[in-house]
Amino acid sequence: MHVSEGSPLHGRDPLLRSLVPRLTGLAYDERSRATREHQGDLPVLLVTGHHGMGRSAVLKELAAHYKDRLPLAHVRAVAADSGTFPPAPADGTAARASTLVEILAELVCGLAPELRRRFPALVPGLFAVSGWPHGDAEQRDAACHRYARLLLACRLADGDESGLRQAWATAVEGRLEAIDTSQSREAVTAAVVAEYADRYQPSAAQEWYRRRFPRGAEGQDPLVLLGEWFQQGGDYRHAAEQSLMAAFLHDVAASHGRLQRWNREPWPLILLDDAHCAAGQAFLDLLLEYRAMPDRPDREELVVVATRLGGIPDNAPAAILRDLPELVKSSGWERKGLAPSAGLLAVPLTPLSRDDILPLLVRDRPTRPLHPYMASAVHSLTGGHPAVASVLCAAVLDATEQGSSVGPRDLLELSAKDGRPVTEALLEQLLPDRRQRDRLTLLSLARDSAAAEALAGHLRLQGPDQLPANSATDYLEEHQWQQLTRPDQPLVTDTVLQTLLVHEARRTSRGAEASRGWQEIHRFLHMHHVQRGESGEPDAWRHMLAAGDAETVVATLTEEFQSEQDEQAAAHWLLCLRYAATAPTPPAGEWTDERMQVALGAHDRRYAELHEIERCVNRLLHALWHVSEPHAEPDPDMCRAVGEELAYLSPRHPSWHAVLGQAARTWPAAARKKRPFPIPGQ
Repeated sequence: MHVSEGSPLHGRDPLLRSLVPRLTGLAYDERSRATREHQGDLPVLLVTGHHGMGRSAVLKELAAHYKDRLPLAHVRAVAADSGTFPPAPADGTAARASTLVEILAELVCGLAPELRRRFPALVPGLFAVSGWPHGDAEQRDAACHRYARLLLACRLADGDESGLRQAWATAVEGRLEAIDTSQSREAVTAAVVAEYADRYQPSAAQEWYRRRFPRGAEGQDPLVLLGEWFQQGGDYRHAAEQSLMAAFLHDVAASHGRLQRWNREPWPLILLDDAHCAAGQAFLDLLLEYRAMPDRPDREELVVVATRLGGIPDNAPAAILRDLPELVKSSGWERKGLAPSAGLLAVPLTPLSRDDILPLLVRDRPTRPLHPYMASAVHSLTGGHPAVASVLCAAVLDATEQGSSVGPRDLLELSAKDGRPVTEALLEQLLPDRRQRDRLTLLSLARDSAAAEALAGHLRLQGPDQLPANSATDYLEEHQWQQLTRPDQPLVTDTVLQTLLVHEARRTSRGAEASRGWQEIHRFLHMHHVQRGESGEPDAWRHMLAAGDAETVVATLTEEFQSEQDEQAAAHWLLCLRYAATAPTPPAGEWTDERMQVALGAHDRRYAELHEIERCVNRLLHALWHVSEPHAEPDPDMCRAVGEELAYLSPRHPSWHAVLGQAARTWPAAARKKRPFPIPGQ
């Protein structure tokens, strides 16, 4: 079985085809066994990465390959909600769970059928901790729904979920009505445990939990006590959760007897997505804590692959970090020390290479040929971001199959599979919060947080309880798009996200006269940086060029060229020129792209009244503006024009000729190789 085209899984083979087979003992896409790397003690494999790096896709692919070949449970941890227990997904995708108890219940529902195991220790414990406030019908129905699914998965009951849920709700409510209850959760817990005990006589489970409580608890029903400790919270809840984890691992270990071990039957595989959420983090912490015990009673070899948004947790100093290429022959993991995090093997998902992107542009049937440097263009634009690269490559193939000719500069103008603009579809995927997405689309045009806040005030953007730019920054930090941002840093530090946001601002501009249009925003930001004085000069020029006013930028650059005599000012002039040329181009409806024609002198007659120096600066600026687009293959004529114009200016300045002459030699080569333009002396 091969990864489908358009999947962001290219370049993940060391993880999928090498490491996981060595952990499970089963080959990835063959019906054969694999030599297991670890015996007796397995690491928890934590796959890390930022949005769109393919974390969830890795788990989906593992689930598709190992389903029906070994006991498997696929669960996605989500943020806490109202407590409603989600139904089992009908499409085979990951079940959702917002609490530790829900995760454990989903693992039982996923593993029990294949393990042929009834989880005799864990299931009674899950019943005991799943009480509800007396009189709360919503939480009662959620808990009874959980009971029904657990009983059906473990073959402890027949019938349908709805009928079992109603039967348990009726039975427990009947017990509560028969006693003089104080309407406390403790009374509900006792009623649930009593009903379970009458039906299933869990004496072995009661004895197992009794051994985990201190002697002072003798004489009490350990299942009732487990539920009370869980509801009490704090240290008591942690102790109860430790017991639930121990029960889970005890049941898994007991499912592998001598016969299963002799036959080398694979251990269960757990796929836990978004383990950075509280429920997922709690599950991993308890699992690692249990496995770190030197005298732990159950030596299960449960294979756990989890994903986490961002990097390694801060509280995991002993975790082992390995890059993807290192996993081909060995995981390189060995437990060192007693710290729980020593049981963690972290593997970051890295961006795709150009060679990884090239297969995404292979079509099922031949159509018109693609641009020869399309893979390079996609890589330059996306930085190898898997999700963005996959969507763009699919859009390129769709457009060419419909007869369109697509060049590198057209990538962001394409449509997604559903017909929407590709940047709109991608941003909706990467920034799900529409309010923050719309806000960031406008504020991304600002140079830094201070400029973004000034722009938010100018546009009258409203914040719920704080300044709009601060709210947007908090959202980006919360969703791991960036670390803590300094005031002098861009509001959006991720290059790919910034590129998409800027293009979306261009695409959705409502016209040159609109109050929130592209022109108005850049005119405002230009004035904002003018007020900063000399330090704001490069940004002021860049925003003026982004607004389409190249004439004013050229005039200002020419004036400085002719008035500055200080040799040190040459580097500053080149720096401003280089930075201004990174300006995003205005919307197509408000501006005609004539950069190539201007740079090559085709429109020199239009500027006949200008001095030759100013015409030269005009051609130079437009050539640099054209070659500075990161995803476009530099035009050879434009690269040559950069050198020629700098060479023309060099002898015409009394003190800058050496600096400009050096730039005339180095900048064309940098443009051809898509490298930063070097500033002489820096």
